Amino acid sequence: MQKAYTVAQINSYIKNMFSQDYLLNAVSVKGEISNCKYHASGHIYFTLKDKSSVLACVMFAGNRTKGLSFPLKEGMQVIVSGNIDIYERDGKYQLYARNITQDGIGELYEKFERLKNELSQRGMFDPMYKKPIPALVKRLGVVTAPNGAAIRDIISISKARNPYIEIILYPALVQGEGAVNSIVKGIKMLEMIGVDAMIVGRGGGSLEDLWAFNEEAVAQAIFDCDVPIISAVGHETDTTIADFVADVRAETPSAAAQIAVCQIKNVTESIEALRNRLYKNISVSIESNRNRVELKKSNLLRLSPKRQIADRRFRLMQDEEHLKKSMLDIISMKRHELMIRSERLNGVSPLEKLKQGYSYAVDANSKNINSIERVNTGDSFDLYVTDGIISAAVTKKEKKEI
Repeated sequence: MQKAYTVAQINSYIKNMFSQDYLLNAVSVKGEISNCKYHASGHIYFTLKDKSSVLACVMFAGNRTKGLSFPLKEGMQVIVSGNIDIYERDGKYQLYARNITQDGIGELYEKFERLKNELSQRGMFDPMYKKPIPALVKRLGVVTAPNGAAIRDIISISKARNPYIEIILYPALVQGEGAVNSIVKGIKMLEMIGVDAMIVGRGGGSLEDLWAFNEEAVAQAIFDCDVPIISAVGHETDTTIADFVADVRAETPSAAAQIAVCQIKNVTESIEALRNRLYKNISVSIESNRNRVELKKSNLLRLSPKRQIADRRFRLMQDEEHLKKSMLDIISMKRHELMIRSERLNGVSPLEKLKQGYSYAVDANSKNINSIERVNTGDSFDLYVTDGIISAAVTKKEKKEI
């Protein structure tokens, strides 16, 4: 009986045959992209087909960085290089892609990538060299074909945003022989004329159509230009070397016009707002200065010699009135005290006692005789009574106990 093999053994045997085939280990296949799917893991699964056959293909995420420089799209004609092998689990063979180029223009893409890397290493894409677009562009230079849709879109949108803008067109060749020199000359000419900003570009097209904007001479002219340049080459997905070097990249010529030309309505509204703010600030400043002047005027009047003399005269008058009042108060108080003391003196006055029937005796020296020891027999003395003075002499003195 013939030996039976397992499915895994057969698939493994076929895989071994594939791995030993020199042609299948390094093969390039051209065809049309179909059923293209980008997986979340980064792998790309697609089918390569021609008029009579299909071939399953996969490009792993690790090969995309160096092996693919553009996005894969349905219907795209490509050349896929890699090896053909079998996926043992499913028993299906497929092309494992290591490099993918577009059929017919693969060399141009390689040239594009080489120049892009070279200019990047030279610093020509560095943001530090990017110049800002002026807020109000009065003279706009445009380097593009004179009869294409690009210039019509730029003029239409620019005039709609600002009817007063001056647009200077340099009618350049944008593809074919002589296009590079024409674009470079246009950039230098508009810079010499003196425009505020510049749009350099054209409508979309194939890689070959846009190639003039991938040349080093154009990139160098854009980088050397002192006028801010907006690159507007192609339609959104098209990217050229000029886009990387330019100060600003616009997806389309219409978008470039919107970037370069401001809405005049917004400018007038901003001016009006600034004018109102200026008037308000001036009014506030005038009022503040007026108040400051009034304050200084008041301080000046208060500190003037005439005012100070008047103030001091007034204070002196007040002090004088206060002094008069104080003196009168003191006199009144002293008079009252004098009256009290006078009454007290009257109460103890000998004269008052005399009026009450008493008499008062003094010796020859006018000293009060209040003891018999003060006089001797024969001494004269005066006796004060209520209505006069009696002169007398001592005829006898007798001491008595009281």
